[in-house]
Amino acid sequence: MDFIILFKALILGIVEGLTEFLPISSTGHLILAGDLLDFNDEKGKVFEVAIQTGAILAVVWDYRERFARVARGLPGDPMARRFVTNLFLAFVPIAALGLLFGKVIKAHLFAPVPVALAFIVGGLVIWWAERREHVIRVQEVDDLQWRDALKLGFAQCFALIPGTSRSGATIIGGLLIGLSRKAAAEFSFFLAVPTLGIATIYDLIKHRELFSLADLPMFAVGFAAAFVSAALAVRLFIRYVATHDFTPFVIYRIVFGVVVLVTAYTGLVNWTVH
Repeated sequence: MDFIILFKALILGIVEGLTEFLPISSTGHLILAGDLLDFNDEKGKVFEVAIQTGAILAVVWDYRERFARVARGLPGDPMARRFVTNLFLAFVPIAALGLLFGKVIKAHLFAPVPVALAFIVGGLVIWWAERREHVIRVQEVDDLQWRDALKLGFAQCFALIPGTSRSGATIIGGLLIGLSRKAAAEFSFFLAVPTLGIATIYDLIKHRELFSLADLPMFAVGFAAAFVSAALAVRLFIRYVATHDFTPFVIYRIVFGVVVLVTAYTGLVNWTVH
């Protein structure tokens, strides 16, 4: 396996892990990083989806006691059934819309300039949500009702637009309907497991002809990098949201989006046009 390919896999894995669970869009960062690394062909796009598995397993590992408790409690424990039902209800909207519009979105929005615009718009939405009065009625994930889960599922659908941020859309949706920051962030983590897991399996099966056994080292490096960096990001983020708001992420999103647009307009960076 080419060392350069392994290096690109390492960088993309770190980017995936650090950004997947923060409200700054992992997909957007991976599109931009893939573009800069010249790893943005069809194979590269599938690889970016596949390494999400590393980030997913980081969440499963960090919350292994909760997932084990839910597994042991099914089907008799009402709390375990509610947890699984809520995840299912929140997953259904993005699964349906993804199947209907996924191909169109990838064809037209998986490019640096649309991503940069989504960064800026998403940052403004987060800023607006932070300025609203936040009345908390759901302190913990276990208190979530099925109607809340379904609303969060529809909020997650905005993440189909690359640069929006799956976690950001879910967390801000949670704040708007009365979840605490901690409950919104944790439910976003848990919802990533079925959402990203099924998306990864679907993409790998659909594009299996693009890969061979020779690609295993590339996947191993990307997976490991995503796992380690995501585990770190999740722990730090939960500590952060307990006492802080999302203003720094707003600033980051807007500044980063403006930088991409300026470099594209001036030609300082030769962003590709899809």
